[in-house]
Amino acid sequence: MFVLTVTALIFVVVCGLLVYSVVKFRGRAIDAGREPAQVYGSTQIEVAWTVIPVLIVAVLFHAIQDAPKPASALDVTVIGHQFWWEFRYPKLGIVTANELHIPASDPTHPTPTFLKLLSADTDHSFWVPELGGKTDLIPNRVNEMWLDPTRPGIYLGQCAQYCGTQHAKMLLRVYVDPPADFAEWVGAEQQTAIQDLQVSAGRRVFETTACINCHAVRGTPADGRFGPDLTHLMSRSTLASGAAENTPANLRLWIQNPDAIKPGSLMPAMKLSDADLYAVTAYLETLR
Repeated sequence: MFVLTVTALIFVVVCGLLVYSVVKFRGRAIDAGREPAQVYGSTQIEVAWTVIPVLIVAVLFHAIQDAPKPASALDVTVIGHQFWWEFRYPKLGIVTANELHIPASDPTHPTPTFLKLLSADTDHSFWVPELGGKTDLIPNRVNEMWLDPTRPGIYLGQCAQYCGTQHAKMLLRVYVDPPADFAEWVGAEQQTAIQDLQVSAGRRVFETTACINCHAVRGTPADGRFGPDLTHLMSRSTLASGAAENTPANLRLWIQNPDAIKPGSLMPAMKLSDADLYAVTAYLETLR
C-alpha cells in the first residue's frame, strides 16, 4: 500500500502537469505565425528531475528491503540444488524438500515468513508469482526475501534462472496453511519417521547401498546431504521437485530409472533387483 500510495501521487502530479501544459500552452489564433519563447536549458529543472526520482527510489528501496522482522516471524533457509529445493526450519528442527509449508498471516497479527536464500552449486532463482517477485540464489552469497500471504492455499512456483538441463522441472510448491494446520504439520515433521517392521528388508537395502550417501532419514544411519531429506517423504505430494505425483508406481520408477521422469537428473539409477526394488519402495512408503 505504501508503494501504491507513492506511485499514485507521482501519477497525479505528472498527469496534472501534463493537463496544465496542454491547457495553458494550447494553440490560439492570436499566436499564429509567432514562435514561442525558446528554453535551451535549465539547471533547476535538470537538478529537480534527477534528485527527486533518486530520493523516491531510495525511500521505496528502504521501505521494501528493510522491512521490520516481527518476533513472530518464521525463519526458513532455502537451498537451491541441481535440480531440487531444500527447506530448513532452523528454530523448528525440520528439514524437507520441494514443498514449503508456511502459516497464513493474520493482518491484525502478522506472522510473515523470512527466507534466507542460498545455493549449493550454481545460480538459481526462487519465484512464486502469486506471492511475490523472484529473488536469485547465488553461490557464496546470502540473499533474503519475505512472504506474508493471508489466503490459505497451494501456490506454484519454480526456479526462474537457467541452471542446467532440468531447470524447467525444478518446480516448487508453497502450502499456505491455516495456523492450526501448520502447527499439526510441524508436529508431524518433528517426529522420527514411522517405520513398519514388515519392511525391514527394504530398510536394509536402503542402508547398505549408495542411498545413504545422498539422503538422510532421521533416526537411521542415513545422513546424506546431496539429495533431499526423506524422513517424511510420503507427506509430500510430488517427487523429483514436482516432476511427478508421489505415488508408489512413480516412486518405484524414480528409483529404477530417474531419467524416465526427469532426463539429466543427478539421481543415479540404482540398478536394484526386482525384489530389492519392491522392498526399498515399500520401506520408503512408510516414511510419513
